[in-house]
Amino acid sequence: MTEPKHPPVTENPWRALRRYTDARIGLGRAGVSLPTSELLAFQLAHARARDAVHFPLDRGSLLAALAGLGPIGGRAEPLVVNSQAEDRLTYLQRPDLGRRLSDAGRQALTKAQDDGESGPDLAVVVVDGLSSAAVQANVAPFLTCLLPALAEQARPMALAPLTVVQKGRVAIGDEIGALLRARMVVVLIGERPGLSSPDSLGIYLTFGPHAGLSDAHRNCISNVRPAGLSFEDASQRLLYLIREADRLKLSGVGLKDRTGEVVIEQQQANNNFLTN
Repeated sequence: MTEPKHPPVTENPWRALRRYTDARIGLGRAGVSLPTSELLAFQLAHARARDAVHFPLDRGSLLAALAGLGPIGGRAEPLVVNSQAEDRLTYLQRPDLGRRLSDAGRQALTKAQDDGESGPDLAVVVVDGLSSAAVQANVAPFLTCLLPALAEQARPMALAPLTVVQKGRVAIGDEIGALLRARMVVVLIGERPGLSSPDSLGIYLTFGPHAGLSDAHRNCISNVRPAGLSFEDASQRLLYLIREADRLKLSGVGLKDRTGEVVIEQQQANNNFLTN
């Protein structure tokens, strides 16, 4: 048997850039088609994205992970509620139902309201969204960074009880924040999976939450996961937005994330040989 004159796969010189990105670049070719290894990798990534969308939240394991954070808002265990979507298929086909609480959930949150005059400063809401895998893997590590940092602020935030929502969308946090009488609400939600990122956690901040707000009233931090934005960086960005929202009494398009500008200014100052 004679060896082929050319290898079956023609490599792409751009493949060297793959070490900087999860994007599918420099795949090479076998004849006029994709190499078999790349085709199988694509099918695996697609299957993982589909699983992330369709698999329901494993509530038991999530609550076990959150139990290690200690009491939040005076409760040892989170409040667990549902949206108006009765099952996963309905949730996927009716986004409007995922934005509103079930009657039982509304009653549970009404009972958990703070009896104080001003209400808590911040409510943290965990929502399964379109990737329960992202919530399972990333919520507890992120809160492990965020909660101690909140307690160390010059004016520590009074927290509402942690709330976990099944079959929810981002906007459901506004109704929850209003029922808990919180001045601000942070929603941690599984993002719509990409082919290279089935486990991305999204973070949304709203000042003065109430039902009916549009996305223009929210600030978003995206792609929070070990292979994306680190938990530490995401926590610092969120703390900045919370402080600024509290100071300016607003969120959304009127509130800009300038944490990157601070880093750039510091880097420029450090690299200027005239000032070192």
